[in-house]
Amino acid sequence: MSKRIGKQTVELINRPKIISTGTVVGPKEGEGPLSKYFDVILEDDKNGQETFEKAESSLVTTAVNKALEKANLKNTDIHYIFAGDLLNQLSASTFALRGLEIPFIGLYGACSTMALSLSMAAMNVDGEFSDYSIAATSSHFSTAERQFRTPLEYGGQKKVTSQWTVTASGAAIVSSKGGEIYPQITHVTTGKIMDYGITDANNMGAAMAPAAVDTIKQHLRDTGRTPDYYDVIATGDLGSYGMELTKKLLLEYGYDVSKVYIDCGVEIFKENNGDKSNPDKCGDKCLDGVMCGGSGCGCSASVFCGYLYKSLLNGKFKKVLLVSTGALLSTTTSLQGESIPGIAHAVAIEFGGAKC
Repeated sequence: MSKRIGKQTVELINRPKIISTGTVVGPKEGEGPLSKYFDVILEDDKNGQETFEKAESSLVTTAVNKALEKANLKNTDIHYIFAGDLLNQLSASTFALRGLEIPFIGLYGACSTMALSLSMAAMNVDGEFSDYSIAATSSHFSTAERQFRTPLEYGGQKKVTSQWTVTASGAAIVSSKGGEIYPQITHVTTGKIMDYGITDANNMGAAMAPAAVDTIKQHLRDTGRTPDYYDVIATGDLGSYGMELTKKLLLEYGYDVSKVYIDCGVEIFKENNGDKSNPDKCGDKCLDGVMCGGSGCGCSASVFCGYLYKSLLNGKFKKVLLVSTGALLSTTTSLQGESIPGIAHAVAIEFGGAKC
């Protein structure tokens, strides 16, 4: 029996469950309205480590261990871990996980890596290749800034369309066990590389928006659903500018997502107006200095594994479409004047969602 529906989507017949998550974020992320949804908020960006790179690895280790602890599992219970980050050779993930002795599959999807790792873990469990798999990723402002842009000491001014790389990590345990008391992954829509010729590395929202539009549109066509099927459609880190582009472009295809659409990069850095107890009371303005909002692998990872997952558990949401977005550039290609290809992957997470 084929699990493929439409052009780019698979329906997961065995409905893998997300049985626990772990999150850790930096101090700036803890100032935003989602702070109560994170397991750990660091007091300093280095987390007691010698370098920012070691600090990022410590975020991954902490998030994975938190997820294991909450699921009452040991590292030896896990059959695979799918993880990645923004650093060269996936060094944050590699060094974080080298001591856990879990079979490791490294992934690079830029800032789309959370949905990519969640997709791979879900298909792995659905295919009965494992009982427990972990999806994880991370990013860190200071490691990403000096790898992709300028030395931290340079103090360059950000453009109005730029974003702030989120310091965070998120990990989710995907399992064949657990029953219907846990959110289930029902569909995966794998995105295509989209490139509309954007070359400005300070305008990632514009570079990634076409990929988000293409994946959301294709997911809805493949499944026969409409946007209002979901309580939330959450893109990864388009920021406020890319978010507006996405809404306008989807309207051209006949899809009005305005009532259910959020962007994780906007949500994590919204001003909380002094009330951290209710994210829904926040305005549209972001914290000072982050410009259009957050970005980075840890952005959608921490928002999904924190806010969205816990909102599924408590009944606030029943159906969420996570669409993590990534810009597939490197320092070399940018310096050579290449354009910035975008990618987006979608994962449908539901409580008892109906089959197509």
